[in-house]
Amino acid sequence: MGTVEPETEKEQVPPPQDDFPDGGIKAWGVVVGAFSVLFCTFGYLNAYGVYQDYYQSHQLSHESSSTISWIGSVQVFFLYAGGVIGGPLFDRIGAIIIFPPALFLVFAVMMTSLCKEYYQFMLAQGILGGLCCGMMFAPAMAAVGQYFRTRRALAMGIAVSGSSLGGVVFPIALNNLFQIRNIAFGWGVRIVGFIILALLAIACATVRRRFPPRKGNILVLSAFRNPSYILTIASLFFLIWGMFTPFFYIETYAIYRGMSPRLASYMLSILNAASIIGRIIPGLLADQFGNFTLLSISGACTGVLLLCWMEVKSNAAIIVFAALYGFCSGAIVSLLSPCIAQIAPHPSLIGAYLGMAFLIVGVSGLTGTPICGALIDGYGWWAAMVFSGVAVFVGAGLVLVTKLALRRTN
Repeated sequence: MGTVEPETEKEQVPPPQDDFPDGGIKAWGVVVGAFSVLFCTFGYLNAYGVYQDYYQSHQLSHESSSTISWIGSVQVFFLYAGGVIGGPLFDRIGAIIIFPPALFLVFAVMMTSLCKEYYQFMLAQGILGGLCCGMMFAPAMAAVGQYFRTRRALAMGIAVSGSSLGGVVFPIALNNLFQIRNIAFGWGVRIVGFIILALLAIACATVRRRFPPRKGNILVLSAFRNPSYILTIASLFFLIWGMFTPFFYIETYAIYRGMSPRLASYMLSILNAASIIGRIIPGLLADQFGNFTLLSISGACTGVLLLCWMEVKSNAAIIVFAALYGFCSGAIVSLLSPCIAQIAPHPSLIGAYLGMAFLIVGVSGLTGTPICGALIDGYGWWAAMVFSGVAVFVGAGLVLVTKLALRRTN
C-alpha cells in the first residue's frame, strides 16, 4: 500500500459539507444497523468471560488461565486491527464491505461449536471471528459519523450500546444453554450463531455510506503528521491495555471470593447492563462538554475502580463493583470513535482514521489480558489489578494532554 502524498491529498478529499442530516429515517436506520453490528461483534466478544470460565473447567482444563485468555485477546486485537482493512475500504467501496465478514463471522461461530483443541479455538474463535468483527466494526461506526455532526457522540453512543446489550444477552444465554444437558456447548454456541445471523442481516440492509467514494490511496498516512492524532492513539492504547481485565476475569474472581457459580455467571451481564447507560449518557454529555473532556473523566474513574478492586471481596461489593465498572468503562468504549472522528479533517476520511488508529490500539487489546493472566498466575490478583489501574490512569492523563494540544491548535 502506498502513502498519500501531502501535495495531492487535499485534491483527493471531497470539499467539506455542512448539511449533515443529524436525524431522519435514513440516518437513524444507519444507527440501528450499526447497533446490530456492535451487538454481534463487540457484544459477542464481551461475553468471552463465559468462554474463559467454561474452557478452564472443560475442553482446555489442562491450560493456564493466561494461555486460554490469549484466545479472547486475539479476538480483541482483530476487533480493532481489522479496522485497518474495513475502515479504508468503507471509504472506497461503501457498506458492501460488511457483507463478506458478516457471513464469515457466522461461519466462525459455527466452527467454534465443533472445536476441541486449543489451536482450533484460536483459529476459529480468536483469529477468524475476531478479524470478521473488526472488518465490520470500523465501517459501522464510520457510517454513523457521516450522518451526524452536532449529535455525533450521542448517535455513536447509541450504536455502541449495542455491544453492551449483546454483552448482557450473550453471557446469560451461553451460561444457561451450556447447562442444558441436551444442548450443552455445541448447540449452545450454534444457537448464538443463528441470533448473530439474523441481526447481521438487518445490518447489511440498513448501513449505508453517505459521501461519494474517496479517491487516492487506501491509507491516509499523512494523518500521523498530526500530533493530536498520535496523542489520541497513545491515550487509547493505554486505556484499552488495562480496561478489559474485568470483562475477562470478573466471573472467575467472583468464584474465587466464594460466590456461587450460578450467581457469578451473572456478573458479566450486570457489568454490561450498566455499560448500556455508560455508553449513552456520556455520549449525550460529550456533545455539550466535549469528547475528550468526558473521556478523561471516565478514564480516571475507571482507573480508580480498578485500583479499588483488590478490596472488593463480598458478594454485594462485587455486584456493586460490576455495575460501577460497567458504567465508567462503557463511556470509554463509547467515546473512542467520536474522539478519532473529531480529528479527521473530512467525514470521508473517518473510516481510514478509525481503521489506522484501531490497528495500533488492537496491540494493547492483544497483550493486556494475557499480561494480567500471567500476573494472576504468578503473583496473585492484586498484581493484575494494579497493572490495569495504572495503565488506564496513564491513558486518562494522555487524554488531557490531547485536549490541551487540540485547544492550542484551534
